[in-house]
Amino acid sequence: MLELLGIVSGILGFICVFPYIRDILRKKTKPERASWFIWSVLGSIAFFSQLAKGATNSLWMTGIDTLGVLVTFILALKYGSGGLNSRDIKALIVALFGLVIWFFTKEAAYALFIVIIVDSAGAVLTILKAYEDPETETMSTWILSGLAGLVAAFAVGSFNWILLSYPLYIWIANWSVVGAVLLGKHQSSK
Repeated sequence: MLELLGIVSGILGFICVFPYIRDILRKKTKPERASWFIWSVLGSIAFFSQLAKGATNSLWMTGIDTLGVLVTFILALKYGSGGLNSRDIKALIVALFGLVIWFFTKEAAYALFIVIIVDSAGAVLTILKAYEDPETETMSTWILSGLAGLVAAFAVGSFNWILLSYPLYIWIANWSVVGAVLLGKHQSSK
């Protein structure tokens, strides 16, 4: 059952990127460049940190999600927004600082928690952009990606905070983007 949940989370992580990429190519969605850069680096670190700590079934979501993030970042270079404004630079500095700390810890559990903190710098950028310009995000992608995180958390199969932390963070961060889009649309309709 846990393996099935892991596979389902991987499938959700895989399919959620297609509407986003479609909308990028249609010039409807404009990914926040700095966010996707941060997430490309951190997804890789999260995957290998979880692998080092013994994750198995929940790795499907992390691995497939990281591949989708890399593709999105490459597309964001041409079709995205942001990247070198003040807000982005601050987030990139926070991310770099976290990576330096991670480098010196040499411990997978610390690395994973630092990844979550640094990843949230990218999430905040996208949450703010989604609120300010909600029409430039593909809501189905964020819903499905959050659902992938939730299913991956169930795939862990035990109450292990180290293994649960990243999938639960993915769930919360992605659905926060959904909330920002909804709030932004509501605000702009007033």
